Amino acid sequence: MGYLLKTIVLRAVIDTSVVVAALRSRGGASNALLRLAAQGRIVMLATTALFLEYEDVLQRPEQRAVHGLTEEQIEQFLSALASIVEPVTVHFAWRPQLDDPADEMVLECAVNGQANAIATFNVKDFQAAGKRFGVSILPPRDVLQMVRT
Repeated sequence: MGYLLKTIVLRAVIDTSVVVAALRSRGGASNALLRLAAQGRIVMLATTALFLEYEDVLQRPEQRAVHGLTEEQIEQFLSALASIVEPVTVHFAWRPQLDDPADEMVLECAVNGQANAIATFNVKDFQAAGKRFGVSILPPRDVLQMVRT
């Protein structure tokens, strides 16, 4: 008798700082998360507002100086990222939930997209709201561990 093993694919919102870190270090946990999303092992969720923030931040001159990508390369990266992201529409907003209003769109994406996790370096600020909505708030290395186990 054979057993069917069901693979659970993690649904995650990846905070902008993690996307930035992914471009700064090709060998880090943040970059590995994006590679897993490209492989379909993570469903990366994003609202239009969050994706526009990715675009805005990655195109800033100070960011380009660090990651070394040209405007054309950033556009290619964003196009590839858009092709793997599952779009999320915000039907319900629960603002305010967080101390930093800029982080609210990340939480709203997670809740509306039924995410299992938010990958962020800002764990402390999301922790209470994550518990309230049943979303794990983890740094990139811990999200990687969830996917690889």
